[in-house]
Amino acid sequence: MTDRKKSRRDFLSAATATAAAMIATPAPGAVPSHRRVSLGDEVIVGTGESKYRSNDRLLQLPDKYHWQWTHNIAVDSGGNMYVIHEGKKDLKDHPSIFVFDSDGKFVRAFGSQFQGGGHGIEVRKEGKQEFLYIAAYQQAKCFAKMTLKGETVWYKKAPIESGVYADGEDTSTSKSWHRKGFLPTNFAFLDDGGFLLADGYGSFFIHEFDKDANWKRCFGGPGEGKGTFKTSHGLQVDRREGREPSVVVTDRARNTLQRLTLDGDHIETLEGFGKPANIDVWKDLMLVAELNSRLTILDSKNEIVLRLDEGVKRNQTVKKLNAQPDKWVNGEFIAPHDACFDELGNIYVAERVPAGRVVKLTRV
Repeated sequence: MTDRKKSRRDFLSAATATAAAMIATPAPGAVPSHRRVSLGDEVIVGTGESKYRSNDRLLQLPDKYHWQWTHNIAVDSGGNMYVIHEGKKDLKDHPSIFVFDSDGKFVRAFGSQFQGGGHGIEVRKEGKQEFLYIAAYQQAKCFAKMTLKGETVWYKKAPIESGVYADGEDTSTSKSWHRKGFLPTNFAFLDDGGFLLADGYGSFFIHEFDKDANWKRCFGGPGEGKGTFKTSHGLQVDRREGREPSVVVTDRARNTLQRLTLDGDHIETLEGFGKPANIDVWKDLMLVAELNSRLTILDSKNEIVLRLDEGVKRNQTVKKLNAQPDKWVNGEFIAPHDACFDELGNIYVAERVPAGRVVKLTRV
């Protein structure tokens, strides 16, 4: 090894050690907060055993496409990323879903039928095959199951048989921002092959469907909490060890998470979040994307392991920061709308910003 290479190696080792010391475990009783350390072009965020390498320039779109308010992201078993944006209803020839490989290289695009309302996206493995589940609000007002290449398996509108919607909502393409309208947002999956669908901007009900997308029942709806909601935006079936399986719903307008039985009965309410938008689970960790510029990780006892919140102050002080990409800082969040784990525990964050932003946090 040359002296020059050895010197560089020693420098990087020392820098990494310094970074680790700077983001050491906080004192007992303290909320583990965001720490951001720059190492050349790299940014390390996190604390203690929860440290991640942040990359907010991973994805690049071909020139013929453009972002239109990124909303959600999902990752398949091969590490491919599926990003859905809201889009515009008058751009029907523009796709709403972009696919990238694990290195961030563009692969394909599809989903123009969701333009104007692209919102929720999840990858689900069924047997040996993986599928996409899509929820769209605004003028689209639908939910669908697709192959990973964008072929439609089924396409559905409002479950009018539930009795909670106004007449015509199963065919409507008009905005319906009221409790009798259908504006679905996100999915959660059941062990029997069925799934749950949150009507987070419409009726606030959680609908249960069987494996063939036939409506079975609903629970929740608008109310004052404890099993009712005021924006039931995101949800997840929590199967972490040491607890009974439950449904966790982000009651976004109340800044809380509600934990319910699989039958929809209220168990507990977790407070202290900033417009929680969606959640994901990996091993014993629960990940919460918060529109108020934060990302929170909870342990199996639902205690905070890490809260990445350094972007909160800047977002409050810099006017219209979400529309100024030149002022975005790697390692700081603006408006996390969705976040998910991959199979290795890396985190992908989709931020609700007009110019589009996806951040990958790679476990260190």
